[in-house]
Amino acid sequence: MSIRSVLRTGLAVAAGALLLVPVTASVRVAAQVAAYGEKQAGENQGDQLPKVLQQVGIAQHLNGQLPLDAPFVDDLNHPVHLGDYFGKHPAVLAIVYYNCPMLCSEELDGLTSSLEMVHLTPGKDFDIVVVSIDPSETPEMAAHYKARYIKRYGKPETAAGWHFLTGQKPAIDALTSAVGFGYMRVPGPDGTLSQFAHASAIQIVTPQGKLAQYYLGVEYSPKDILLGLIDASGNKIGSPVANILTYCYHYDPQTNKHSLIVARVVQFGGMVTLAGLGGFMFLMFRQDLKLGRDHDLIKNG
Repeated sequence: MSIRSVLRTGLAVAAGALLLVPVTASVRVAAQVAAYGEKQAGENQGDQLPKVLQQVGIAQHLNGQLPLDAPFVDDLNHPVHLGDYFGKHPAVLAIVYYNCPMLCSEELDGLTSSLEMVHLTPGKDFDIVVVSIDPSETPEMAAHYKARYIKRYGKPETAAGWHFLTGQKPAIDALTSAVGFGYMRVPGPDGTLSQFAHASAIQIVTPQGKLAQYYLGVEYSPKDILLGLIDASGNKIGSPVANILTYCYHYDPQTNKHSLIVARVVQFGGMVTLAGLGGFMFLMFRQDLKLGRDHDLIKNG
């Protein structure tokens, strides 16, 4: 079944939660360690983003061309070019690093969960391309993470549609520059520059390798991904989205904690969502009452 026939037969829809930090607003949140099951509150960093995070982010280069000739190595340790994954289908692009102790796994978990509810087939209707920003990471690591997410996805027959790549800095920089993906090396627990500060986003890319849509955060609406893939399959370029980012931050040797500048925003976002939902229901209730009164007036008049 083609992408366009899926559109005609119906859309797979699910609600996507957001884990957000507005980059234009003051940030009053406690940082947390992001390793699953080991999250701890860190110290409040004040009103501003840490200086390092002011130098990373996502610049949305819609309709920008990916460097299709950039050389990488796939999860089978075969040399490939980025363009090997384009030409027939659109793709979902995720830029991460496999040893990330915080955000990247949440990003890939969110993507995989969303794709479970998108009624399209990886390898047939679209591809998933995951690229590491760490030149020291190996094809063996890529293969390990590919196996993890295919198992989570629950459809091993789609393995040919999942591509986990590693590469060297020139190719990585060509890709991140084209995408507008900012990142910076930061110290790890041993004090060496072994980790990266970066924001979280996935991109939908056309069969020709043009950037068609950005989705920010770590959880994504299956409906949005489906519509993005449908539009991209027809080489349609989407619109910019609100520049609200989730950041992966660095290890703080003074507190012996990893910092993720998003922790309590989830709680705040939940309150905002509930308030917005309550307001919406109140307005709809008032509208229903008004329609009922108008109906009675017309009926009795």
